[in-house]
Parts: sequence; C-alpha cells; structure tokens
Amino acid sequence: MGKNTAAAYIYTSGTTGLPKACVVRNSRLMTMGLTMNIFGVERDDVTYTCLPLYHSSGLGIGFGNALVVGSTIVISRKFSASRFFQHCAEHNVTAVQYIGELFRYLANTPASPWDRRHKVRVAVGNGLRREIWVPFQERFQIPEIGEFYGATEGNISFMNHCRGVLNGDHSRVGAVGRVGPFIKKLTKFRIVKHDVENEAPVRDPKTGFCIECAPGEPGELLGYMDPDNERLRFVGYTSKEASDKKILKDVLVKGDSYFRTGDLLRHDSDGFLYFVDRVGDTFRYKGENVATGEVAQVVGELPGVLEANVYGVQIPGSPDGRACMSAIVLKDGVSADTVDLAALSDHVHRSLATYAVPHFVRILPQMDLTGTFKHRKVDLAKDGFDPAIISDPLFYLDTSTREYKPLTAEAYADICAGKARL
Repeated sequence: MGKNTAAAYIYTSGTTGLPKACVVRNSRLMTMGLTMNIFGVERDDVTYTCLPLYHSSGLGIGFGNALVVGSTIVISRKFSASRFFQHCAEHNVTAVQYIGELFRYLANTPASPWDRRHKVRVAVGNGLRREIWVPFQERFQIPEIGEFYGATEGNISFMNHCRGVLNGDHSRVGAVGRVGPFIKKLTKFRIVKHDVENEAPVRDPKTGFCIECAPGEPGELLGYMDPDNERLRFVGYTSKEASDKKILKDVLVKGDSYFRTGDLLRHDSDGFLYFVDRVGDTFRYKGENVATGEVAQVVGELPGVLEANVYGVQIPGSPDGRACMSAIVLKDGVSADTVDLAALSDHVHRSLATYAVPHFVRILPQMDLTGTFKHRKVDLAKDGFDPAIISDPLFYLDTSTREYKPLTAEAYADICAGKARL
C-alpha cells in the first residue's frame, strides 16, 4: 500500500441529492488526521466524538488524530445533548468534535451542573452558526473554537482558530477562515460570480472567463487543480461522470481547471471568509437571490424556535420563481398554538430584505437530519406548502397585514389562483 492507494470510500452527506462515494487516499487520510493538531490537540489530549466513523470528520479528523498524533479518543455510541458534557467530565476530555447543528442542541438544553465541570479546552468542527457561537462558548466556558471549511473530496480548506471570545474579542466569530495574499497566491483558490438560476458560474461575455467577486459579494468557491501538487489534486468519486461534473475549465486562463466546491462563500477586506449557502439551496425569487443559510440564521434567533430549515417552494402559476418557506422545530413548552408568530413576522421583516422573508412556515415535530446532523431539504421542498398532503401546522404570510395566518385549503386555493397577495 502506497500513499496513493485508496484507504476509504466516504459518501457525501446527501443533503441536496443522492450521496456520492468519494475516493480517499492514504495520503489524504493522514492529512485529515493532522487537522485537530493544527488547533493544538496533542498526544496528551483526550478527544470526545459522537460523529459517525463512516464520515470524514469522525474517521479522518477525530479518529485520524488518535492514529497520526497518538492522542486518546472517546467514541460515543450516539449523540446525547443531556449527557454530552457529563461524558466529557467523566472521561477527562480536553477536546470535542462538532458538526452541523450539534451545538445548537447543546445550547438549548436546560442548565446543568455538568455545564462547567468539564476540562474541554477546544471544540473542532464546521458549521457553527454565528448566532449561537458566542452564547455557546460563554455558557460552557470553552476557550477555543477550531472552525474549519472543507469537503471530503475537495482540494481547498480554510481554518479559523477563534481564541478571544471569552476575553470579549468577537472579531473571528462566524468566519470559516482567514487568508492573506501569500496563502491565496499559493493555493490559487477563487470566489467567482454565480448564476443561481442556471447553477453555473457567470462568464464575461467578452473574454469567456469567470468573474471574481468583490469583497462582501457571495460567489462559488473554486479550488485550483494541479495534478502534480498533492494538496491541489482532485481525486474525485468512484463515478467518472460525477467527477467530471465537478471540474470547471477555462476559469481565468485557457486550459486551467478548478474544482467546483458547490459552496457559496464571501470574503471581506480583512481576508476573513464566510460560508453563505450551498449551490442549489440558494434560490431566486422576484429576481433576487435568497440565501437559505442567512434566512435560517435569522429565523433561528427567535425565542421559542429550536432550529430552522429554509428552502424555496414553487407557487403554481407564479412567474416570480420560488417563494421562501421555513420549516421550524419549536423548543420544549412551545407549541403551534403558543408560538409568537407576530414576533416572528416583526423579526424577519426587520432583519431580512422583503424578498427573503419566509412566505410560508411549517412546524415540524422534529427535524430530518443526515447522519452528520445536517438538515435535509429535498423532501421538504418536494412537499411544497399544500395542506392536503402536509399534516403539520402550516402558516402563510398575509403581506397586506404582515400576519402569519393558518394555511387552510381555502387559503391555498386563493394563493394558487393569484387571489391572495404575496
């Protein structure tokens, strides 16, 4: 077995479509094992993970650190929000892994004596939402967050070692990394303008090349492909057809090749990078791009909402594109009858552009998640907002009064007929 021998086939999460098997070589698996070490996790540390070992984070980053660095790893059979920090205390854990919405569940548990009885120094993972970042660190007194960006099959990654929150420094909160001019020149990644309707990069009509985004402007992240450079190589999937779809050619010059991450990011003038949305999740409504991640963050800030999943739904006969819909799970003690929908309306109208305000709200008993705690959207979007096929409580936004009202069969018929004002 050599460094280029396939060590594992790891499937993508399948949040927006069918999972694909990524080829992970020995060299890549060993590199993954150094991720936690970059955030200071050494041989004497004890790492706690409840992530599945069939995914790259659990296998490559968590177990990989034990394999490459020699640290100790404690593997939980499953995630338990109520016993998470109890486990950490009982096993002298100093580092934990997270992904997706895991920390949101922890932040919404009742106060416990175990909240600060642990020795956890650093939490390493990806997908920590900005609105729970600081409250999470302050409540559980975790000094360091190692937020990173990357994909199992990708050839570009970023890291944000956030160490100042408990001292009042929030400058790195929400970022997936920071890149200076030297690193950008070395890695050659690009963030380019993206056509949401066609799910393709925008090209300059004169040159035919892609157009780079200005600071603050969301665009698709592209990773430069260099077959002679191990770090910049794209190995691909077991399916050649699926691999070929991820390669974009003639991006900045004739003959170059880039890996399409399928992720929309933005950067600021200080070099910080922020995740915006997945390509395919962002949708068009009334000529504007709606970033589902941004809307979900705003909806999730409302007291009483445990988590929010946002997607676009087609209104029959409407030429405006897909309207915004949010499926929410409520906190314990809050029901469809008691949730403050007036406060929700006020909050989203204050915080979002008019075109991004959710027109429909669906209240779920629980969120449908992948094995790595990521929201599934495909089935929700397929259900649409038809009360004839959805048994969950449904509401629609009456834009004339800015009120969320129950979505009855009659109201649904009026919306489809264009009688109700949206």
